[in-house]
Amino acid sequence: MKEYPEHSIQYFIDDWWITDQAFDLRRGRLLWAFLPHMDQQPMILVPEGRASPTDHSKANYRIEPFQIKKSHEHPKLPIAALPSYTGEVRAVYRVKERPVLVVGSEPPEVPKRQRVGGAAWQFRPYILVAPYYGAEFSGKTGGWSSDFVERVQKCEYPQYMWDKLPEKINSSILRLDHIQPMGTEPIAYKWTPFCLGCDALKILDEWVQWLMTGCLQSDGVLDFFRKELPELE
Repeated sequence: MKEYPEHSIQYFIDDWWITDQAFDLRRGRLLWAFLPHMDQQPMILVPEGRASPTDHSKANYRIEPFQIKKSHEHPKLPIAALPSYTGEVRAVYRVKERPVLVVGSEPPEVPKRQRVGGAAWQFRPYILVAPYYGAEFSGKTGGWSSDFVERVQKCEYPQYMWDKLPEKINSSILRLDHIQPMGTEPIAYKWTPFCLGCDALKILDEWVQWLMTGCLQSDGVLDFFRKELPELE
C-alpha cells in the first residue's frame, strides 16, 4: 500500500489503486505512452525542396514558429513519406514516454455500413488520456517546488492532481488540462494491470467536472475534502 501524506485526498481513500488483469482500456486504467508536450508556441515543419530532383523519398525542411495570423502556404512537394494537403501544415512536438491515465470511456465501433463514403481515419477509435509528470524538483529541469506540490496535494487547482503511482517511488502530478486523444491500437501504448479504485474514479470524475465547468460538485467528496482541510496560507 502506498504511504500518502495526511493532507492528501488519497490518504482517506481505501484502495486508491487496484490491480486488474483484464486487458482493457477502462476509465482509470494506467498506461504508458508517448504523448506530445503541448508548447505555448507551436512549431511547424516547412518544406524547402527535395534533397535530389529525382528522389521522391527525401526532402530538406526547416522548423519555424507557427503563427495563426500568418500565411503558411508552402510549395507542395511530391514526397511519399510526408504528403501535403491543402490548408494543412506539419506540426513538430517534443514527445516522451510517460504514464498516462485513461479519463474517457472507450467509444463503440462504428458499423461498417455507416462508414461508406468517409475517409478511414474519420472512423478510427481513440480514447482520452491525461499524462503524469514527475513532481520531484531537481533545480535544473522538470518538477515543481515543494510548496507548490503541497498545494496540489491539498487539491487547490482543478488542472493538477497529485499522486504516487504504482511501482514508482517518486510523486507525480496528473495534468488534466493536457487531456488528449490516443489511438486504441496496442501499438500506441503499454498496458499495466493498475486501475483507479471505484472511489478514486468518482473523485477523478468530480475533478474533471471541476476543470471543465469551473464548479465543484456541491455534495461531492472533493468539495468536502477541500472545505475540511485547514486554509492554505
